[in-house]
Amino acid sequence: MSAAAADPHGGQPVAAAGPPPAQARLGLVALHGRGASPADILALAAHLAPQGVAARAPAAAGASWWPMSFLEPLEANAPHVESALAAVEARVAALMAEGLPARRIALMGFSQGACLALEHAARAGRRYAGVIAFSGGLVGTGEGEGGPHPELHGRRPKRFDYGGSLGGTPALLSCHERDPHIPLARVRETEATLARLGAAPHLEIISGQGHAPGPRTLGAARELLGG
Repeated sequence: MSAAAADPHGGQPVAAAGPPPAQARLGLVALHGRGASPADILALAAHLAPQGVAARAPAAAGASWWPMSFLEPLEANAPHVESALAAVEARVAALMAEGLPARRIALMGFSQGACLALEHAARAGRRYAGVIAFSGGLVGTGEGEGGPHPELHGRRPKRFDYGGSLGGTPALLSCHERDPHIPLARVRETEATLARLGAAPHLEIISGQGHAPGPRTLGAARELLGG
């Protein structure tokens, strides 16, 4: 396997906005969704927290963090998930090296990027300033028991076997009642898993069908980021 195939997101560009980390009140790792760009998620970050935030937005190879739905078996998206997690960890480590401890670094993502932000937080087991997941859920650590389930868009359950503690990390989750990509059942599982790991999750359920965050959710995100 070539290096690019083993680590598809390695060496991708990283967009930056805001002050240098040493002068920032908060660091932010912002993760775009499928088909979007770092510029898109940085624009949202600037809207939510316009002052004092050192934001970093890595780019996914081909504008997608993994090829299939996050609901598919893990092997369907390997090694993309592992490469994506490494890209997030690299951005967190860089902010920490420039003077921002993890408790002053937040993670934010939309859709596929939200799934990635949540999965990184659960696996890292750190106390972060916050995790904001607009329309996303945990990828999981393995395949669960049981067959395809209608509440999971016809996919099988996953296991969520994470160690460590999130130490009270505030976590904002949002999902429509009927999201074409993100089953509300998975988001509820994510909420419960984060609570078990010691986070302080809050789930905003948006009525009806849709995928984008609503005004109330954006307001809650702005409050979490101190914008």
